[in-house]
Amino acid sequence: MIIDLDSVGKIAKSIAIAFDPAEINLEGEDATLTGKTEFSGETQRIDGKAHIRGTVKADFELNCTRCLEPVAKHIDVSFDDVFVDASEEPDANESEVGIEELDESPLPDGKIDIAEVVREQILLALPDQVFCKEDCKGLCPKCGANRNLIDCKCADDEIDPRWAALKNLR
Repeated sequence: MIIDLDSVGKIAKSIAIAFDPAEINLEGEDATLTGKTEFSGETQRIDGKAHIRGTVKADFELNCTRCLEPVAKHIDVSFDDVFVDASEEPDANESEVGIEELDESPLPDGKIDIAEVVREQILLALPDQVFCKEDCKGLCPKCGANRNLIDCKCADDEIDPRWAALKNLR
């Protein structure tokens, strides 16, 4: 859904959209959407700036940081994005930006893509690390076996030959 910046008025307009997983491009990311992504919110112009605020709800799968098994997660995140028409911004190459302007996004074409706004909120909400369980044992660094499923019997005390000479320094 595309919203023209000029159509955003001072009176709040409600928006409710459900996106299919194919409509939100997470290609190149570690997450995969597993169901519809729901956005409910509103648009409103405040002090000449277009605000889109609302809530994004999504279910997705990430790989466990330790063992790479898929882990299902749910997000429910609220946000308030501010958009300004790029043609109304100062034309100087370098200008001082105030703290309140740091969260503003200039739009060169005057159009807001709601799918892109939702995608951004999903990426910001993704956890840095996710574990299938608190005591996940991970993968064996030698044979690659999932230590949660099998005991691979690889020797953990094997010393790298480059460091072997240090063992005799006692």
